[in-house]
Amino acid sequence: MFPARGGEGPLSTIYPQWAKIRRAAAIPDVRLHDLRHSFASVAINAGVSLTLIGRLLGHAQPETTARYAHLEDRSVGDAAKRVSRSLGQALGVLI
Repeated sequence: MFPARGGEGPLSTIYPQWAKIRRAAAIPDVRLHDLRHSFASVAINAGVSLTLIGRLLGHAQPETTARYAHLEDRSVGDAAKRVSRSLGQALGVLI
């Protein structure tokens, strides 16, 4: 993902470059690990399954991915409405 300048394998560390990027973007407290959490959260809120997100992040355990992917309140509310609507239809009640 981060090739060395000569193209011979990956960089041994990207932290010096990451520090420069953070300074330029005025985000001094953002860690590389935070980007993984953001990626997972954006993906889960876009409807990507936890299984697929886990594969994209290289997680072996779904529990790990679940800790990374944070649902927005809006997504939780939308899901509750869809379930309620389905239950209402199954019971013959209009919701």
